[in-house]
Amino acid sequence: HALRRQAHGAAVVCSVTREDGIGTQGTERGDAMGSKTRPPRLALPSKGRMAEDTLSLLKSCQLGVRKPNPRQYVAEIPELPGLEVWFQRASDIVRKLSYGDVDVGILGYDMFHEYAHGNEDLIVVHDSLKYGQCHLALGVPSKGIFEDVATLNELKALGWTAENPLRVVTGYPNTAKEFFHKNGVDNVEYLAADGALEAAPYMGCADIILDLVSTGTTLRENNLREIVGGRVIDSEGVVVASKKALKERHGLLDHLKQIVERIEAHLTADEFFLVTANIRSGSDTEIAQTLLERGLGGLQGPTISPVYSSGLRSEGLFAANLCVRKSQLHDTIKQLRTIGGSGVLVQQLTYIFDEEPWRWTEVLKKLNE
Repeated sequence: HALRRQAHGAAVVCSVTREDGIGTQGTERGDAMGSKTRPPRLALPSKGRMAEDTLSLLKSCQLGVRKPNPRQYVAEIPELPGLEVWFQRASDIVRKLSYGDVDVGILGYDMFHEYAHGNEDLIVVHDSLKYGQCHLALGVPSKGIFEDVATLNELKALGWTAENPLRVVTGYPNTAKEFFHKNGVDNVEYLAADGALEAAPYMGCADIILDLVSTGTTLRENNLREIVGGRVIDSEGVVVASKKALKERHGLLDHLKQIVERIEAHLTADEFFLVTANIRSGSDTEIAQTLLERGLGGLQGPTISPVYSSGLRSEGLFAANLCVRKSQLHDTIKQLRTIGGSGVLVQQLTYIFDEEPWRWTEVLKKLNE
């Protein structure tokens, strides 16, 4: 074991490198980072687009992260007093969750799937944060022996052997092994690389790659392409947690519930506009019936209320309020105009809180398993 000691405030932090190359931490006082007495901890990505999008989402949910010192890796969320926020590399978020150094994390599902491999204590709390969308896929050369390969079955049929294995270069060895085993592809050699994987096949270092794909442009520019059946997993931002920490860490469950509820309410609201239109009619019931007949019911039905002018009721004038999907906004305005709608207001929504989110109910079920 290699032991590294570094001054850090009043305490000395020790980093132990295990035989598997993964480091753990603790303080010289023997006060382990996973101690039940420490505050709950949330780990966030420390750099890159995922970090930017995560902070943006939290800010949009009124959970802005405050980092007093930009040189430090620890911060706070004023709306969640008592919760520590730690900035870490995506791979380290999962490792520290496994060791009990942090309790909850936000990162891409691709990294969670790779580094949480086989750890039943780690669970996905929210599986769709609506950013960081991409997928892991095979990248196959467009030339040579792969020129006519269009499917995974055709790739398997090339006759790989122990002496001549399919060489796959990837930064996701656990995910790759799981994928090829599941699909019955034998005689595979896994090669590690950091960055510039696309060059490996044409340098002769590998036959194919397994890497993240967003638009596919990088693959095409390097004469690589996806094949049918070669899509490994889909990925986007997710919230993950340790079941053990959720059961034992005081205050953590309440913090996480608030995070999940705010995120869920915000992501739901982000799909809608609140539309208000003035409509003349003989009664509010008549307007409601007309709107419902045209499919303009909002979430649970339109809200109709009388309009007053100078303290006096304007006879026959009502305001209709309804939530409309953003993709349907212009069609909705057209329909409102056909029934006499005027003075149409369109407002952004921050939250739509409904019943307890189903994702939270699923979390509670997992904790009872």
